[in-house]
Amino acid sequence: MHRLSRALLRALPRAPLLRQPPGPGRLLPAALRPGSRGGLSTRPRREPPAAPQRPAAQGPGGEEEQFVFPEYVAEPGPAPAREPPAAPGRPERRPREKRQHRVTGRPDPSVPPSGVSCSGCGAELHCRDPAVPGYLPSEKYRSLMGGQPGGSEGQGALGRVVCQRCWLLVHHQQALHMQVSREQYRNLVSAALRSPPRHGRRPLVLYMVDMLDLPDSVLQDLPQLVGAGSNILVVGNKVDLLPGDSPDYLKRFRKQLLRSCAHVGILPAAQGTGGQVARTGSQNLVDVHLISAKTGYGVEELISKLQRSWKCNGDVYLVGATNSGKSTLFNTLLQSDYCKSKASEVISRATISPWPGTTLNLLKFPIINPTSDRLFRRQERLKAEAEKTEEQLSDDEQKYLKCLKKQGYLIGRVGRTFQQQKSKAVIEFDPDELSFSMEEEPVFSSNKPKERVEFTYNELKDARWFFDTPGIVKENCVLNLLTEKEVKLVLPTHAIVPRTFVLKPGMVLFLGALGRIDYLQGAKSSWFSVVASNLLPVHVTTLEKADSIYQKHAGKTLLKVPMGGEERMKEFPPLIPQEITLEGIGTLEAVADIKLSSAGWVAITAHLEDKLQLRAYTPEGTTLIIRKPPLLPHIVDIKGNRIRGSASYRTKKPPPLVENLKANGTNKQIKRVSKI
Repeated sequence: MHRLSRALLRALPRAPLLRQPPGPGRLLPAALRPGSRGGLSTRPRREPPAAPQRPAAQGPGGEEEQFVFPEYVAEPGPAPAREPPAAPGRPERRPREKRQHRVTGRPDPSVPPSGVSCSGCGAELHCRDPAVPGYLPSEKYRSLMGGQPGGSEGQGALGRVVCQRCWLLVHHQQALHMQVSREQYRNLVSAALRSPPRHGRRPLVLYMVDMLDLPDSVLQDLPQLVGAGSNILVVGNKVDLLPGDSPDYLKRFRKQLLRSCAHVGILPAAQGTGGQVARTGSQNLVDVHLISAKTGYGVEELISKLQRSWKCNGDVYLVGATNSGKSTLFNTLLQSDYCKSKASEVISRATISPWPGTTLNLLKFPIINPTSDRLFRRQERLKAEAEKTEEQLSDDEQKYLKCLKKQGYLIGRVGRTFQQQKSKAVIEFDPDELSFSMEEEPVFSSNKPKERVEFTYNELKDARWFFDTPGIVKENCVLNLLTEKEVKLVLPTHAIVPRTFVLKPGMVLFLGALGRIDYLQGAKSSWFSVVASNLLPVHVTTLEKADSIYQKHAGKTLLKVPMGGEERMKEFPPLIPQEITLEGIGTLEAVADIKLSSAGWVAITAHLEDKLQLRAYTPEGTTLIIRKPPLLPHIVDIKGNRIRGSASYRTKKPPPLVENLKANGTNKQIKRVSKI
């Protein structure tokens, strides 16, 4: 340590003092260079690259345009500096490509399974077969087990370990394909829901629905999956990603969700005479609630509803299709008043990934008993937090809210009333470890391992549990055809900014290479509003050029998804057309949504009684749905001015709203939105 300090002190005086800003060819000392992380460097300072220019659209008659504007594209990171031209005679340097993480380790079929579940996906940990969920390399597995597979000490070491698949998903965004069929997922979920009731009460099914994928995210065979007589509370997730097109748009979402559930046979309880509740179907739809598991919107109200149903239900099972946000809600509830206060320290968080089917087995945490005293303390906390303004929050809370406002339109705050009392840390002082001579280097002992927190038998003997089940894989979904990189581009993670275009008959709109809509016939121009991931490009061209554009640019930069060039498109299924006839109901309201599987949808707005003849394309084996009424009928109003000489309008992003905060002069709509 002392030698390093002396070396640095000898090196610093050699650097020339700068009396004026250096030119492009002069060197700057590493200690004074802006953005330097320390250390000495001889690399010359480079000027920042010029800002990219917006691609200009072609003329009003050319209609061939690519619409990827900075208004709705995520802000890119700092651009890498350009390398200086190579000296004569030297080969040019190639840009470094990001290498894929290399999966190492060997399986050992002779080692028996551990009997311990992965804390990320719930699969049983083992080292026998990499294609089976829960796999760990045998070298890592044996080291954790202490060389004695099957021992109790080894099982304790595996308590919070995640499998290789979860590790790659979280740290390297790399997905390993597992040999788990759709029937295995369904059998696992069905067996859990049909297990004998505990505590003398039937379980409550918390059914998660992705509002972006409505009605496909409501499974057709849901009644057969959950069984007859089940109590179901439907939760519509990801409402934070959709912009509000009218003051009562959340009420409309709720009605659409009720309509989709009724279509598959999930009906609400009918209020009979004398206060008796009579079921109108084989399943009892208890309630419908809208939330955002990511931003926390509506989660506190959901917890209150679940706690009020404590006496009527037993265990709670979180069920839904893949990518509906179940694991995100599981992690949010794990840090809330719904679980036992010690559960967040005992139970690890579930693995979250856009790759379908992340959860492979049951994950669970114990539910806290909502006694009268706890409910009173919780209500007092909620009332106190509702009286706060955003300026009264701590700096960390304000930074967190600022980050969430960039990601969603509706934001909530999920707090905790019942905190686990932590014992004060005892500082151990050992004078012998701190005493050393001038010639000796100080040696600091590594941090002592933390004591593992566990539940006692009495804490869990009568507990009720909250289970996160594996996601049911949707049939005829375009996500099943995509790679992990393509899934990240197609699935929205930030607030969707709608893109509106005005098209004449004879024009074509491409949504990447995943969907295409041809405007064949119509008396007047119509408006096409795209609701999809901000990273998925939209391309407009003429009907004569559409086929050649797809053949030339599918799999390449212009259409972006799928990616991989001609080799990728050889294995990708072709686009299959479907004829559509619509009749306009006015320029202020969309007549229908053309839903291009799970890639997004296009809302069509046309003049009154104008009959449109359209042809929509989706990849073979995927579903195309005409949704009436549309989910966002007034979305045509969420746009800016039309770009001169172009078919597109400037994008407009509505402001975000935060619930559970005191309304002030600039945020008067918070209370009204939270009551809907």
